[in-house]
Amino acid sequence: MQIDILTLFPHMFDGFLEESIIKRAIEKGLVKINIIDFREFSTLNNHQVDDTPYGGGAGMVLRCEPLVAAIESVRKEDTLVCLMCPQGKKYTEKKAMDLATKKHIVLVCGHYEGFDERIRSFVDEEISIGDYILTGGEIPAMAISDSVIRLLPGVIREESRSFDSFMNGLLDYPTYTKPREFRGLEVPEILLSGDHKKIEEWREKEAEKKTKEKRKDLL
Repeated sequence: MQIDILTLFPHMFDGFLEESIIKRAIEKGLVKINIIDFREFSTLNNHQVDDTPYGGGAGMVLRCEPLVAAIESVRKEDTLVCLMCPQGKKYTEKKAMDLATKKHIVLVCGHYEGFDERIRSFVDEEISIGDYILTGGEIPAMAISDSVIRLLPGVIREESRSFDSFMNGLLDYPTYTKPREFRGLEVPEILLSGDHKKIEEWREKEAEKKTKEKRKDLL
């Protein structure tokens, strides 16, 4: 898979690309990630990418030319271009699984007061990671990239992914490790029994219980 991220702040991704599972996935050749500064596509002398809004109002608005030029420079026949936007469809694990099947996705990060509305005509989808406002689309782009990359074959063990929250419509079951007792809190006896069938049944029930308590909307 190839992921191209269009941003005004490429250095925000330095740590994201150089740590943990994402770094290993890149090193294994399982994913290629390009960080593209769309300021370089500005045709103005000062590389300006924003301007004041027609009709007046607060803030600055991203201009069409540099962003569309950046999109067109990387778009291929099988490319999916996604705009990071609070007006987009709310992001879910189901959407992550869909994106993980694509060969090439482009994530467009906005900033300032917003986009020139005409930019929407040059993207395929708009995605929101939640009902709140961030200073830009870089953090959403990282969140989406992370959630997609971990689904790619060979990035993490299939066994690890199959029990994740949301994979079967439920939250994940409770997990424990050593010590057996910590400040009066003990590991459930069933997990120490060695009876794998009963443990599996307990985990299923606990996952349903946790989902009912915390996320009834998933049921």
